[in-house]
Amino acid sequence: MLISMDAEELATRWRERLDSWAIPAEIMAKAPVDPWGHHPARFATRTDRALAEPDDGPTATHLIEALDEGATLLDVGAGTGAASLPLHDRFSMLYAVDTSAAMLDELTLRADKLGVPLTTIEGRWPDVAEQVPVADVVVCAHVIYNVPDLADFLRALNAHARRRVVIELPHRHPMSWMAPLWQHFHNVDRPVRPVAEDCVALAAALGYPVRVEEREAPLDRFNSLEDLADSVCQRACLDPARSAEVGATALELGMWPLPRERWTTIWWD
Repeated sequence: MLISMDAEELATRWRERLDSWAIPAEIMAKAPVDPWGHHPARFATRTDRALAEPDDGPTATHLIEALDEGATLLDVGAGTGAASLPLHDRFSMLYAVDTSAAMLDELTLRADKLGVPLTTIEGRWPDVAEQVPVADVVVCAHVIYNVPDLADFLRALNAHARRRVVIELPHRHPMSWMAPLWQHFHNVDRPVRPVAEDCVALAAALGYPVRVEEREAPLDRFNSLEDLADSVCQRACLDPARSAEVGATALELGMWPLPRERWTTIWWD
């Protein structure tokens, strides 16, 4: 009973902290484009790089440990397959879940070229969980900060894994780095929480024997100052025409080059 109460409280705190990241309505109303949108082409480029230069970090390591011959892999929030496709010679079937049909199309193109048996399920986890087979191993990479109802999300991951669940997420919210620019352009302070430890605490409170490893991200967030400025214009609801101004401001604030993120891997059997 105590574990259940603790988990409920932690889940509520996670939801409240994530809700605090909502963009103020008056700023959102002026957004030229969706500030929360993602571009499949950018994700596909990252997947292609991951395929060309497979990562040997803790997420891949702990997936490989559990993927013996004939194993099946479920990738939740798969995107274009950056977390799963580089391990294509380690599993016999990939199940990929994502809310974006465009992302799944990019994943399918790459899976076909690699000869990877693939089943895609379009929809939000855990809403579509009943449509998804149980797999030997489940991976969920860089999705958690999009999940308000984290307890149900984690329970569904666990219920679909025969052997192991592996989760990768940034140590801090992936938009945290923009806090000085939000303050500069909008006079808005961005939240600090949730952080990866909040996810770890909730998973442990749910009764999972969690293990944790952290490392520096293997890739820079942006290839150029121009890329950074374009991203800020989208995420901070600024006119794209202000990109040069944003870049200059980032330089003035000492934000370029950006330090690499810290990534956290959480796993349990």
